[in-house]
Amino acid sequence: MQKHFLIALALSGLVLQGSAQTDSLALQEVVVTGTRHATEVSRLPMNVTVVSREQLTGNFQQSILPTLTQEVPGLFINSRGVMGYGVSGGGSGSFNLRGLSGGSRVLVLIDGHPQYANIFDHPIGDAYQTMMAERVEVVSGPSSVLYGSNAMGGVVNIVTRKMHEDGVRNSINVGAGSYGSIQAEVSNQIRQGRFSSTAAAQYSRSDNHRPRMGFEQYGGYLNLGYDINENFIARLSADVTHFNASHPGTVSSPLYEADQYITRGVVNASVSNHFDGLDGTLMVYSNFGRHKINDGYGPMKNNNTPQANLFRSKDALTGVSFFETAQLFEGNHTTIGADYQHIYGYAYNTSRADGSVLPTNYKAGTGTSHRNEWAAYVDFRQDVLEWLTIDAGLRYDWQNVSGGEWVPQFGIVARPVSDGVLKLTAAKGFRNPSMMELYFYGTNGNEALQAERLWNYELSWQQTLGRFSYKTNIFYLKADNLVGTGVKPDGVVGRINTGSFENAGYELQASYRVNRHFTVHANRSYIHQQEGREQPGTPEYVDYLGIRWQQGPFAVHAGTQHVSNYYTGSATAPYQTFTLVNASLAYSPLSSLKLWVRGENLMRQHYELLDGYPMPLATFMAGVNVDF
Repeated sequence: MQKHFLIALALSGLVLQGSAQTDSLALQEVVVTGTRHATEVSRLPMNVTVVSREQLTGNFQQSILPTLTQEVPGLFINSRGVMGYGVSGGGSGSFNLRGLSGGSRVLVLIDGHPQYANIFDHPIGDAYQTMMAERVEVVSGPSSVLYGSNAMGGVVNIVTRKMHEDGVRNSINVGAGSYGSIQAEVSNQIRQGRFSSTAAAQYSRSDNHRPRMGFEQYGGYLNLGYDINENFIARLSADVTHFNASHPGTVSSPLYEADQYITRGVVNASVSNHFDGLDGTLMVYSNFGRHKINDGYGPMKNNNTPQANLFRSKDALTGVSFFETAQLFEGNHTTIGADYQHIYGYAYNTSRADGSVLPTNYKAGTGTSHRNEWAAYVDFRQDVLEWLTIDAGLRYDWQNVSGGEWVPQFGIVARPVSDGVLKLTAAKGFRNPSMMELYFYGTNGNEALQAERLWNYELSWQQTLGRFSYKTNIFYLKADNLVGTGVKPDGVVGRINTGSFENAGYELQASYRVNRHFTVHANRSYIHQQEGREQPGTPEYVDYLGIRWQQGPFAVHAGTQHVSNYYTGSATAPYQTFTLVNASLAYSPLSSLKLWVRGENLMRQHYELLDGYPMPLATFMAGVNVDF
């Protein structure tokens, strides 16, 4: 009954995003992800969803991922417990966008540069903290023209916090709750004349809801800015996080000593120019990681004998990116850009007894791999008429291992009425094989793998009618050369290009601000997967309905998410259907003080997002936030 109610509500458009959330549907919303420079969404052909800082902080989550799962239709991010996503076996935090899963087919960016673990080419879910984010811009659909490999399914761009007005702001947020969970965050922002800074630190821990599933994390973020003059701005930012995570194995196959020790970091330096009709950025960046993993043992693994060695790896992606946008003539914006990346990874094993490095069965010599990638691109956008814009982009990307790739995209944007926008796009995306797929483990790797490729076709309509806004889009995508497991030409089972698959679906968003105290918002996504080519972590339907109410010192944020036919890949129970109800209540006795409580899975639903890893039932956390 609830499912049909949500469907009818979403389709009829009687829904909201609210005073703060209306921005994510507004035609005047300015974004940077889809075009590399600030542009109104009404002039971009791609589908962009903006999640504001108020949305990110409204439920007092330290991670941005739970909020993105609710607010971005078509995007689903799995999890495994109360806190912490982890990596390796039993790890979660995998990004699934429109049925493209596997982690490395959706690119995570921090201020426009890629951030992921290079050996396995997947995002690290625990590295993306709310403390650093001013907003998150999600492009659904290929973005490889601007961002290259791994953006074949879309991009999630974390736009970091910056101080724009003179003054000092400080914030402290601490909370504690179920299963010994603790979260704490402190931040400081300063702007004085031309100088600005944002600094933040966080700590969190949880025993989680199953034995041997502890999690602990701490990290920090720093962003420094200096306005050289009215035309040039220099910035330096750094983010480092470390976490220790354990996973207990599946219910039927428990594990012991399955521990992970992960450090991830990123450093970025940039200089931006802003002139009348001309703006661009030169940035140098590096993201890096250090990982130590014990894969554990149990009755069904390693003959119930503790591991004699540890898997270790370190990686770094260092790059230079330059792009410049010029108005060549009236109604025109032309962006040219060039990227260089040096991708390094080193995987090895060490003895638990004496720490010595052990021989490995990785094909790339001692486990070391270097890749270099060069690219150049151009994006041409022209207002043909006052109500009509065309866009065309082309990228050539070359890597010393995978070779060259041409990547085109095309789009038309029509504004037949002042409050509505019609968009039509066709875009190609691609992903080069990862180091793991090329070289790991033993005979499993395949150095002859080709790049994965995808074409996406999309039609969307967006309209704002006073306090009511809605957006709907339909898409069809076809992917080729997906990397999977099969029999290689030499007769050995390993990594191969397994062929193609097709997905189609639609996404709906709507918002309505009832009055200045009460708002409602909702979204819906539907993904039809090709039979026999289903991707784990993909739901068929997701319906979300949320409300925000604020009156005097009280504020309530609540939402229900109904997930239908979520594909786990399990042989015994491949599909899960469940309904989650989450809510938070805040009370502000003073303008600078906020007391809050958060509850999740309040209906105590039994469900699994990873096969064999049951999710917790109802959990609670309470805390205090102080601003001064």
